Amino acid sequence: MLTDAHIHLIDHPLVQHKLTLMRCKDASTHAFRQLLHELSMLMAYEVTRDMPVQHIEIETPLETMQSPVIDGKKLVLVSILRAGSGILDGMLTVVPGARVGHIGLYRDPHTLEAVEYYFKMPPDMQERDVVLVDPMLATGHSAVAAITRVKALNPRSVKFVCLLTCPEGLAEVRKCHPDVHIYTASIDRALNDHGYILPGLGDAGDRIFGTR
Repeated sequence: MLTDAHIHLIDHPLVQHKLTLMRCKDASTHAFRQLLHELSMLMAYEVTRDMPVQHIEIETPLETMQSPVIDGKKLVLVSILRAGSGILDGMLTVVPGARVGHIGLYRDPHTLEAVEYYFKMPPDMQERDVVLVDPMLATGHSAVAAITRVKALNPRSVKFVCLLTCPEGLAEVRKCHPDVHIYTASIDRALNDHGYILPGLGDAGDRIFGTR
């Protein structure tokens, strides 16, 4: 299994429990969507563990004190459309002040390469920390394309969050962007001939939106 200091496996029992329920092929669209929301909230705690804080003066019922707060406006959650929206919603519940960006990518069925069709980011990206979200890191082509596009805006930092990945996807991102930290709930066995993760959970976008 490919691991290094830039790959973070979130193996908390609650995360793993919800991921198992999501993998089940009989999970309804509603159940899958709800579990993804809950799991994304749990993962957000690990992803934002090193967020910078500043101390402000507040008054408790008993006295005045200096206490830490985060500046959520410096954080940009970037959803890789369309499936990234499921993770985005859960993380915004935890960090509601975060700004949001979107990258529209689809995978060419013949080459498996990523093709961009939409890109919209908040202003002043040089002052912000970016967390890219997409349920699946499979071939790695979409992740690499999205990271490359965001890095061109010179943000302070870039992280990538996914539910599932595999050795092939990790190797591709690490080869192209060795400085980017990757957070995932599982490193699955491999890719099949069609670029799907095994054992995986199927097409995340279809399961979120009830499409085929």
